[in-house]
Amino acid sequence: MAALRSAPALRLARLAALPRRAPRCPATAKAPPPPPPPFDSLDTFTDRHVGPDDHEASFMLSKPASWPPPSPQQSASPPPPSATSPCPPSELHARAKALGSQNRKFKSCIGMGHHNAAVPPVILRSAMENPAWYTPYTPYQPEVAQGRLESLVNYQTMIASLTGMDVANASLLDETTAAAEGMAMSYAHSGQKRKSFFVDSAVLPQTIAALRTRAKGSGIRPLVGDSRAALEDPELRADLADQVHASGALVVCATDLLALTLLTPPGEWGADVVLENSARFGVPAGYGGPHGAFFAVTDRLKRKMPGRLIGRSKDTVGSPAYRLALQTREQHIRREKATSNICTSQALLANMAAMYAVYHSPVGLTRIAEKIHLFAQLLHAGVGRVGFRVVNDAYFDTLTIDVSPVCKNAEAVHAAAALKSINLRRIDSTRVGVTFDESVGYEGLETLVSVFSTTASGPTEVLASIPEPIAAALPSSLVRTSGFRVSNSCG
Repeated sequence: MAALRSAPALRLARLAALPRRAPRCPATAKAPPPPPPPFDSLDTFTDRHVGPDDHEASFMLSKPASWPPPSPQQSASPPPPSATSPCPPSELHARAKALGSQNRKFKSCIGMGHHNAAVPPVILRSAMENPAWYTPYTPYQPEVAQGRLESLVNYQTMIASLTGMDVANASLLDETTAAAEGMAMSYAHSGQKRKSFFVDSAVLPQTIAALRTRAKGSGIRPLVGDSRAALEDPELRADLADQVHASGALVVCATDLLALTLLTPPGEWGADVVLENSARFGVPAGYGGPHGAFFAVTDRLKRKMPGRLIGRSKDTVGSPAYRLALQTREQHIRREKATSNICTSQALLANMAAMYAVYHSPVGLTRIAEKIHLFAQLLHAGVGRVGFRVVNDAYFDTLTIDVSPVCKNAEAVHAAAALKSINLRRIDSTRVGVTFDESVGYEGLETLVSVFSTTASGPTEVLASIPEPIAAALPSSLVRTSGFRVSNSCG
């Protein structure tokens, strides 16, 4: 028994006696470094660092100062802050996990261009977590990137079909970048003579901010106003597009890709450029982005379109092959012929969106959009029964709710939502915004209804008691009548 009891102590003594890395300056090492205590972690980074160790650093610092001597300002500078003690990777992981466990997980119904998506496991594992898909950058060697290029062609086909446009590129960085590129392209199309760019006030605030920033460098004047009344009426919308075209300008439309499964494509009422992001198609939120943007144009603008265009060609034996067919950057073509300096696409996220669309098919995508719209309608009916007023009668997935008939301040609604771990959009002191996405289920909708019922101090509304709406809350003039495709080979 005594031998058994001494075995752990013997093993610890042997562990403490293990040699550490010898210093690379043996002449300066007067004594070997002390061994670590037997209970310390041995997976430390400092012992494996390829740079100078403590003994080498001491040796360098013991030598005379380099020439020329430091200036008085450098000599008077304070010493650098002392670093904390090194932390082994395993301990760092445990600390990070403990710190993360203190977070509260909230459900976001803020919207504003950012939505949660239900990523199909087969796409998550085979694409997003697959280094063959997430590591490649620009496919300069198309012979080893045929699958990736073919998927991007599906993405371009899906975007062009949903938007009703002639050509779509292989994605841009995000929707604000795409909007800025749309403004810059319109400016270039006018010969840089027209410097006013009208922006609807309903455009996302971050997009308006990006447009104003981009406009400063070119002398463009962004004019923010309201054109929604004209866009909701089909005759006025077509008339507005005709007037814009008659003046030599372009119509740039920011839209919601999932909503276009139900709404009239912008290409059918005269838009020249259609853009936004494709994150709703199976791309997780990722702490707010960036999300792969799409950019579609009419045929006459295809050579002015920013980004890359994937095309189908033939190889040396006549078989179908995909390649980069159009690139508009300075890096790829002569600078004087470049129409854009945009350099970042989102090939991985674009491919995920393309695979998501193929996975669900046009019928499945339409069902997802109809479910989201139905949930918004049910919440509209639910909050109306307890006294709140929905400001926007026409909507797809977002409600703007006036709380003044029930409470003096919107903070009461936000406080009730926080108790249920839900974030709503803060519009002002009397209005809140609620946006639905694919991740909201029956229980989530029921919780949202209860938030407003609790704020109204009334009986909790039961979702099952709310009658299902008879018609969609979409203007009949905006309902889509044409079909769409999600790949280059199937409908």
